[in-house]
Amino acid sequence: MNEIKKIAFFLVTLVMVSCNMENKTLVLEVYETSASGNKLTRLKEFKSNDSTTVIKLNPNQTFQTITGFGGAFTESSAYLLNKLSTENRKKIIDAYFSKDGANYSLTRTHMNSCDFSLSNYSYAPIEGDKELEHFNIQEDKADLIPFIKEALAASTDGFKIFGSPWTAPPWMKDNNKWVGGKLLPEYYDTWALFFSKYADAYKAEGIDIWGFTVENEPLGNGNNWESMHYTPDEMTHFVQNYLGPKLEADGKGNLKILGYDQNREHLKEWVDSQFKNEETSKYFDGTAIHWYASTYDYFPEELQYAHDKAPSKLLIQSEACVDAEVPVWKDDAWYWKKEATDWGWDWAPEEDKHLHPKYAPVNRYARDIIGCLNNWVDGWVDWNMVLDKQGGPNWFKNWCIAPVIVDPDKDEVYFTPLYFTMAHFSKFIRPNAKVIGVENSDKNLMVTAAENPDGSIAVVVFNEMETPSGIQLTLNDQSVEFTIDAKAIQTIVIPKNIN
Repeated sequence: MNEIKKIAFFLVTLVMVSCNMENKTLVLEVYETSASGNKLTRLKEFKSNDSTTVIKLNPNQTFQTITGFGGAFTESSAYLLNKLSTENRKKIIDAYFSKDGANYSLTRTHMNSCDFSLSNYSYAPIEGDKELEHFNIQEDKADLIPFIKEALAASTDGFKIFGSPWTAPPWMKDNNKWVGGKLLPEYYDTWALFFSKYADAYKAEGIDIWGFTVENEPLGNGNNWESMHYTPDEMTHFVQNYLGPKLEADGKGNLKILGYDQNREHLKEWVDSQFKNEETSKYFDGTAIHWYASTYDYFPEELQYAHDKAPSKLLIQSEACVDAEVPVWKDDAWYWKKEATDWGWDWAPEEDKHLHPKYAPVNRYARDIIGCLNNWVDGWVDWNMVLDKQGGPNWFKNWCIAPVIVDPDKDEVYFTPLYFTMAHFSKFIRPNAKVIGVENSDKNLMVTAAENPDGSIAVVVFNEMETPSGIQLTLNDQSVEFTIDAKAIQTIVIPKNIN
């Protein structure tokens, strides 16, 4: 039975796991992914364990409202799907977007090309076309748009999608290049119009855009692939005086605008600019962040600062991946070992090297998502959904890992442990859920919890230790004991009307 069918199978029957405490029992479902081989497996039996971690849930203490979880639609992923058989293409799309799969709810895509494109391109190719009379999204119609539409068809609940530009076309920039440079002030109006036209063009294809980030990585990416630079105040100026007013004037004031869109270590200076006062804050709906500043540190102080600066605004992790690595093919054990490196292993400044040790890819995903949820982040978006065995295609040869790896020549698909790690969150913590209070007696376990709109509660526990751990989970005056395996992630679902 393949892994996707297994997921559906384990959802068929409800199993009660309980212990007696003052004649009151807690009913729940437990799903586990582990280094020992579980893959979002519904557990029916638990091993006894001498150690017990006490986890107390407090649904009366609420934090942020969840926007969603998901990944990015890239030209590279779409291109690869086009090369697979109809059966495998559908298998992957269903795995990500159906209720029996990961049920992704928040997604991203690139506007114009990015490094995970096959080449450089822009929707506004004609130099000097300030009114964008020749604007077109023809480049997306063979791959990206069909991918998105098939995902929408597979999704029962639907999902949000936001666009991110890596750069304006070179003719709008001061260096006339795809890489680096800044937007020329004479094209601020034109670039704002670009966003509006993009939303219209996708709407005509049957795809509603939920919002935008202003610029992917405005600090640059080492002068390598498509990029365009802003300072915090330059971005705030563009949004306050051009992008926000243009979308509003065109009847698109409901579209979300997320500022920044790069690593968390610089977050403070960006939110200080965006949310300086009522005028600067008006058109920003929130802030987007990346995780590439460290392989293990999720920067809780910066996340807390961003929330305190603008408590009513969104805080969304918009991109993350295991970068600077070629995927390991059909070897689940590798994804649980500290063998991976990232860009910083070789290239980070000496004073930052300590932030980039080797790490286990599963650990990085699980730790970061839980750490984010416990520090006000309301959405978490992975990068490419599908890559090949090389970690591309990528025109700059910037190889990375995706949760699903394919061999298009042999029409083979590999669901890595990262896919199941993502599903532990996206499948069980739904949009508009509320993160709730958790007391956790064991610092070696990471725990987060959220109450869904239907009243169910999802608790995610990550044990990166080499030994299993007993857990006593308590909600109000109800309790249950079970165990989590060594090197494992669990989602515990407490059905509605129980709590």
